[in-house]
Amino acid sequence: MSAREELGRRQEELLRALLAGGVAPEGFDGRMLAVEARALLNKRRRVNALLDPETAAELGERYRELFDEWAAANPRKTGTRGRADAAAFRAWALPPQKRRWWQRR
Repeated sequence: MSAREELGRRQEELLRALLAGGVAPEGFDGRMLAVEARALLNKRRRVNALLDPETAAELGERYRELFDEWAAANPRKTGTRGRADAAAFRAWALPPQKRRWWQRR
């Protein structure tokens, strides 16, 4: 494996640990990675609520719990945008009849 391939593999491990609940790669403090992973999840949840405040309002106090559950099973993919992320969460969290008339099905 070339040095470049090895670097790519290690970066992938780090991203998996930060964004998808993966194990901390060798040489990283697992506790510190968990703190950073939590901060990134909180940021993703805030951005989602800013982009789709109606869903956050409809879910009320359940928003955080539901978003965290959904985010754990749906890590962001390369090239996805925040609005697509918000739409995917809304489709998962709310039944179709709760959607607004102007939103796609």
